[in-house]
Amino acid sequence: MGRLRGQNGHPAPFKVKWWGIGNEMYGEWQLGHMPLADYVKKHNEFADAMRAVDRSIQLVAVGAVGDWSKQTLTSCADHMELISEHFYCGLETKSPTWRTADLPLEALKKREEAEQAAKLLRHASDPPRRVTRIVDAHRRYRKELDSLKGKDIRIAIDEYNYWYGPHLYGELGTRYYLQDALGIAAALHEMARCSDMVFMANYAQTVNVIGCIKTTKTRAAFATTGLVLKLYRRQFGTIPVEVTKKTKSLDVLAAWTKNRKALTIGIVNPTKTAYDMALDLKGVAIEGTGQRFQIASSDPMAYNQPGRKPDVVIEKKQLSGIKNKLTVAPSSISLFRLPVR
Repeated sequence: MGRLRGQNGHPAPFKVKWWGIGNEMYGEWQLGHMPLADYVKKHNEFADAMRAVDRSIQLVAVGAVGDWSKQTLTSCADHMELISEHFYCGLETKSPTWRTADLPLEALKKREEAEQAAKLLRHASDPPRRVTRIVDAHRRYRKELDSLKGKDIRIAIDEYNYWYGPHLYGELGTRYYLQDALGIAAALHEMARCSDMVFMANYAQTVNVIGCIKTTKTRAAFATTGLVLKLYRRQFGTIPVEVTKKTKSLDVLAAWTKNRKALTIGIVNPTKTAYDMALDLKGVAIEGTGQRFQIASSDPMAYNQPGRKPDVVIEKKQLSGIKNKLTVAPSSISLFRLPVR
């Protein structure tokens, strides 16, 4: 393989640090699929062989909450640094349970609006719920498994996304809407809150195939989910700040920038109501100015398409006069950068 790499223009090693040993080996769809009892043996064999060549590499074992993760952590704890977990969310399509013929038109309209609002909330809250389920399971494993005593084997959520709808961009080329961006942002929030357990997270995938970028032969566009990844990567802080007094509908995350000169606050609002969120800071004062980056639309099903003016964008606005509240739009992701003194 080194010779093949050289023939393709890169004779020097890539110095890859993180190596996943296998991918979803529990699945019949996966090349090399094998029973759990065989996987744990093969993982250890590969780990030993790879470390014999390079002791500095970091290894990720295949996990899946339940028996697969438990047995892998039991049998391979000395041959891994992280354990992989994946999740994909699909749109819920539950139908209303009421009989429409029995309802007056105005009542029917209100019921339909309530059902749509509940559907959007379920859709956006599904990814963070999946993160919580994975993290809670691994917290239990740390208490239950003797193989983990004295070890800090954390989680690599190295595939996560929504996966539903027709394939409009080739194989598995699904379209993503604003409602999906809301859920991906909420997942980022929950993974950050659980960063004592979640070491690494990798959105899957990049281009067209359930990707955050969609292309034609001549054009490319960020999908709504790609806008979220771009925004948080460029603007959100890296030092966690505790958020208390959580609101029922809003998902709020805060962090310092690396130099601690600004406080960043991310707010996901998966409702069709605008909110004023109270801001009560302890131990620090904001200057009263700042920036707001917003991903929003009146239509949760808004999307971007290559070659067409985007319907969903990152809007940047300079703010002043900020005192004790932040205002967020309906169906929105808002990221605030607030200089402090």
